[in-house]
Amino acid sequence: MSNHINMAPPLLLTIAGFDPSCGAGIAADLKTFAAHGCYGVAAITSMTVQSTEGVQAVHNTPSAELREQLEVLAKDCDIAAVKIGMLGNRGNAVVVAEFLDTYKFVHVVHDPVMKSSSGAELLDAAGIKYLAAELLKRSTVITPNVPEAEILTGISINDIADMEAAARKIVEMGAHAVIVKGGHMERAVDVLFDGDHITQLGGDKVKADNNHGTGCTFASAIAALLASGRTLTEAAMLAKAYVTKAIEKGYPIGKGRIPLDHFYRNRAEPPARGIHEVPQHGMHPAAEPAAH
Repeated sequence: MSNHINMAPPLLLTIAGFDPSCGAGIAADLKTFAAHGCYGVAAITSMTVQSTEGVQAVHNTPSAELREQLEVLAKDCDIAAVKIGMLGNRGNAVVVAEFLDTYKFVHVVHDPVMKSSSGAELLDAAGIKYLAAELLKRSTVITPNVPEAEILTGISINDIADMEAAARKIVEMGAHAVIVKGGHMERAVDVLFDGDHITQLGGDKVKADNNHGTGCTFASAIAALLASGRTLTEAAMLAKAYVTKAIEKGYPIGKGRIPLDHFYRNRAEPPARGIHEVPQHGMHPAAEPAAH
């Protein structure tokens, strides 16, 4: 029996809610990590009752249970990056802040989820206040969409100049860096501000009015790319390109919103013959007779 131990890829932790339709939340995060060659572990902040047609109910994890989930994972695993999504309430937000203070992770990407695509509340008012006052200071980068950036800053966002103003305000509030996502705008431009420089991240506008899980996927891709050694700007650009293509390749699984195809690359690049493909005669490649 071999004693050889395979080296693990970067190990990432997602802290978010569970979507039973698996288009958003924990499931989308784990699929995104895997698509980027990383291994994902998860702490669940909330069990939602939802399908592609929308969120029917939200059952937040008790804060003590969330703390237990986080502690057992941190003590067991060498976590390269953390992605934060839905928190549910202030109690869970406080637990996450204390967790980050204890373990000082190198990369923390926070998608400040406040409402679902269908409009359900996913973070209470006290949680939003705590996020703005305390939690955003503990992230490497925070990735609000336009409505979330408006709530955090009080700035009405109508164009790219407003997005830049909101990004600067969020950094003034204590964030290390911010990406204001322009998916709700006329042009598909995201604004990255790292405290020194503003960078506009352009891209093709994909009709995404009926999609689900884009924000989760974007933040998770950034976390995976940071853990793999990319700079924040590189990670943001590559994550945006990945999400754009995953939206394009998405397919309906139910009667409502369409999830992304997180593994579109697997279908775009079929494996080479002799590695995974089984020959037509039914013999596994390793069992084929050697050529003479």
